[in-house]
Amino acid sequence: MSMVAGAAALGTAGIAQSASAAPGPAPRAEKKDRGPLPTVVLVHGAFTDASSWSGVVKRLRHAGHRVVAPPVLLRGVASDAAYLRSVLDTVEGPVVLVGHSYGGSVISHAAVGAPQVKALVYVAAFVPDVGESALSLTDTYPGSTLGQATASQRYPLAGGGDAEELVIRQDLFRQQFAAGVPVTTARAMAVGQRPIALAALQERATVAAWKKLPNWYLIATEDRNIPPTAQRWMAARAKAHTVSVHAPHAVSVSDPRAVSELILKAAHAVRSAR
Repeated sequence: MSMVAGAAALGTAGIAQSASAAPGPAPRAEKKDRGPLPTVVLVHGAFTDASSWSGVVKRLRHAGHRVVAPPVLLRGVASDAAYLRSVLDTVEGPVVLVGHSYGGSVISHAAVGAPQVKALVYVAAFVPDVGESALSLTDTYPGSTLGQATASQRYPLAGGGDAEELVIRQDLFRQQFAAGVPVTTARAMAVGQRPIALAALQERATVAAWKKLPNWYLIATEDRNIPPTAQRWMAARAKAHTVSVHAPHAVSVSDPRAVSELILKAAHAVRSAR
């Protein structure tokens, strides 16, 4: 979604890549004995787009990382993961794969069989096991108010007919998705939000990369989309390295520093393991 200031830094094509020269001095992490820094691939979730990572991108680039933030079509887990996999296949060297919200379902699928992916980071995200969907995980624990805040609309299917997609009502967007984000920013986010197909939230996982990869999880304690209790349960099940942040669902916008710090910890662990 074209919502936060600095979205242009992510590129109009939908894929944001860092410039070869990061601001500030070259990080010590470029020592040859450990090889290059991992590339960080940031995957957004529903009701948003890659611009939601702007503050995180700035910090990761400053730390010397190459960053890629591809668009997610939000039409289905398997199809969205297939596109993400095509992006991953263009990246040389180790990857730290990060997913926010529905993006967690996508990275859990796309990372299976992708040898360059060395770690997963979930940011207030779904971590589905085989047979689970985003909606089934949301319903695991009470507390989500997303259903009352969304509106349904139709979109055309390529083969004919139409299907249902969801958006968050603009008048409820800030309190539902981005409480604590500056009002003007939240309003822009609401206007530019990306709808998600209902079928994508209902689609059940067929694979689960987190079972074989080291993973990290950021719990947003004020989340009204995915209940924090559900987040804690998913993080514990995945045996994730976990942090909790007093933040809304849009934590990458409200607290990009905390998100960046967790990603950098994952990246450091990847390099240390070599």
